Amino acid sequence: MQTSLLWLKQDLRLDDNPALQAGLKSERLLPLYVIDPRTLSLGPMGTRRQGVHRTRLLLESLSALDDALRQRGSRLLVLQGEPERVIAQLVERLGVQEVLTHAEIAPEERALQRRVRDALGVVPLRECPGNGLLREAELPCPPEDLPHVFTRFRELCERRSRVFQPHAAPSALPALPDAALDLLQPLPTLAQLGLSEPSKVPASAFPFSGGEAAAQARLRDYLWNSQGVRQYKDTRNGLVGTEYSTKFSPWLANGCLSARRVVAELQRHESQYGRNDSTHWLWVELLWRDFFRWTLVRHGSALFKAGGLKGAARTPRNLDERFQHWCAGRTGMPFVDANMRELAATGFMSNRGRQVVASYLVHDLQQDWRHGAAWFEEHLLDYDPASNWGNWAYLAGVGNDPRQNRVFNVLRQAYQYDADARYVSLWMPELHTLPAHLRHTPFLLPARQLEAMRYPRLEQIPETWRPYLPVV
Repeated sequence: MQTSLLWLKQDLRLDDNPALQAGLKSERLLPLYVIDPRTLSLGPMGTRRQGVHRTRLLLESLSALDDALRQRGSRLLVLQGEPERVIAQLVERLGVQEVLTHAEIAPEERALQRRVRDALGVVPLRECPGNGLLREAELPCPPEDLPHVFTRFRELCERRSRVFQPHAAPSALPALPDAALDLLQPLPTLAQLGLSEPSKVPASAFPFSGGEAAAQARLRDYLWNSQGVRQYKDTRNGLVGTEYSTKFSPWLANGCLSARRVVAELQRHESQYGRNDSTHWLWVELLWRDFFRWTLVRHGSALFKAGGLKGAARTPRNLDERFQHWCAGRTGMPFVDANMRELAATGFMSNRGRQVVASYLVHDLQQDWRHGAAWFEEHLLDYDPASNWGNWAYLAGVGNDPRQNRVFNVLRQAYQYDADARYVSLWMPELHTLPAHLRHTPFLLPARQLEAMRYPRLEQIPETWRPYLPVV
């Protein structure tokens, strides 16, 4: 009798899950998730690989997955420990003949996969496609020949249209191995994992729950009920609320939502309602996600080095109190501080905000971009190694970009995307006593007034900001 173990990681769904589909051929199948304590401890950059917000979303997603498995005659086993040890012990104890999982693309995750394979000995570890959009056979050329610039990658990918046909969730699953029933246990709490419970924040742009059902509900709403997708290109640079962007990214990152399912539904929407600039732009954004994934496959550990893909020698290496001020949302530049406070409080930040704060850290504060990327890694709900580190390298001028310096004028950005200071007002209560037209520039106020507000003073005003300063 074939007994298989399904090692789940960033694929916490039943819909369009290649590893799960492969497991349907087994007589017995044990779905397993291993919480690795190493991801919750401080790393060499002083940050965790996974912080409280993503862990909260993870636990919700695991609970939802267990419910869905129960409905199909199975269960989810969640254990804590180092996967290479936990999985090898389970395989021996339960007589497992094969371990199924999805393929990894990041260096540390690949190294872990190799350690698990080595620990299994003669028991095979079978790797199935991960949650990308284009499989290797569907690329316009071999991965090593892919263009370094996104525009060219996009042109090649769009030369022929593709129809995505994701596999629906199975209606039933193989039974668990009998001996696995005694191993089932309740999910750990955040406190048991050494993390505090995050506060509920009414202003959160991502108030949604973890899990496949929540992800599918959002997909249906955005593409079919509200049809927010039809205005996506116009609203995607918004800052406040749930509807300015798709909000798919946290579920894509932990695998509650299949990227191929999103595109299949998008194509179905376009066939019924027509294609417009906004529906096409969502496709472009999903291509960006795949572009970063294949960049990581191609370049590996180079993406995580100070010089990035270009081996640039002049990128800032500083790390001083200005970095701590940036993390805490206390730089003295309200638009930057508001975004950083939203991230710390909720685990989410708009795409526009991410570009602005990254540019400010690297180009205005002259700090090491890798520490900014590591801070995002700990705090973002939708952290994904390829997109996070790829975007940071891109903004730092060491990624796949023909331009060396992608510098944002932060004050101009503030007035362009938060003209009425609504966003800043939402996250910066100490500025509420100021007139709206001064909430982006409190550094122009007398020092005593700033001290009374308990807000730090920006010591140096860049010359490029001068044309955008109000008359006080």
